[in-house]
Amino acid sequence: MSTLLLIVIFTAIGGVLSVLAAGVFLLLPEQKRQSLLPHGISFAIGALLTGAFCGLIPHAFEDVPVADMQMLSATILIGILLFFVLEKLLVWRHCHSHACEAHGEDSHDDHHGHHHQNDHGRRVAGMFIILGDSMHNFVDGVLIGAAFLTDPQLGIVTSLAVTAHEIPQEVGDFAILLHSGYTRGKALFYNMLASLTTVIGGVLAYFSLGDLHHILPYFLTLAASSFIYIAVADLIPSLHQKTDIKTSLEQIGFILAGVGLILLMQTIAHRFEG
Repeated sequence: MSTLLLIVIFTAIGGVLSVLAAGVFLLLPEQKRQSLLPHGISFAIGALLTGAFCGLIPHAFEDVPVADMQMLSATILIGILLFFVLEKLLVWRHCHSHACEAHGEDSHDDHHGHHHQNDHGRRVAGMFIILGDSMHNFVDGVLIGAAFLTDPQLGIVTSLAVTAHEIPQEVGDFAILLHSGYTRGKALFYNMLASLTTVIGGVLAYFSLGDLHHILPYFLTLAASSFIYIAVADLIPSLHQKTDIKTSLEQIGFILAGVGLILLMQTIAHRFEG
């Protein structure tokens, strides 16, 4: 079997399996899902921040010349500012199409417009998480492709490690998309679509690995900036809506659970690769 075919098969299987495993969350009854969703958001915050700071960014800076580190750091900053501007433009455009606070409507319309804006802001957060996940999966595909080009057995092991690493991240992505107003069917569809960028990354790595090697760290830092922005700008503020001690402790606990699970998966993946 050719190396290219192996890359296509294992990048596709890895992406689909991680989404389907996480999609079990969608099979829960509506009432149960609604009760678990706030915990899923807390878990997603921990998973996103850990994935960015303990996964994507360290890999981006690995084996990079000191002269390029400042540019990579600037890429993270630019990415965060870019996502802010994009979200601001989308919300502004929505505000000019519907009643909102900026239009000086009466108090009832202000509240109605603010409600629409919050709903739209959550949907924008969902769009960004799909974008960030697509970039992350693309990079995973490049890494899997590079491993297959080195040794087919190494490629198979790497694809399995990536799948194991992606499952907790996909759980968080589903929670975010549902929180953003997506239906279960659309959340599954968009996550599955984002997973296919793994195949694209693998195929491009096969044909132009030398060129992609130089820009790979920038894909990593842009994906990291997306995860950081979503966690800090969109998800964490939603946790402040409830301030009682019990809820706060639950939030902290599930954030730490997200951190711990990502770190555990990374440790297992590293040992599995070794």
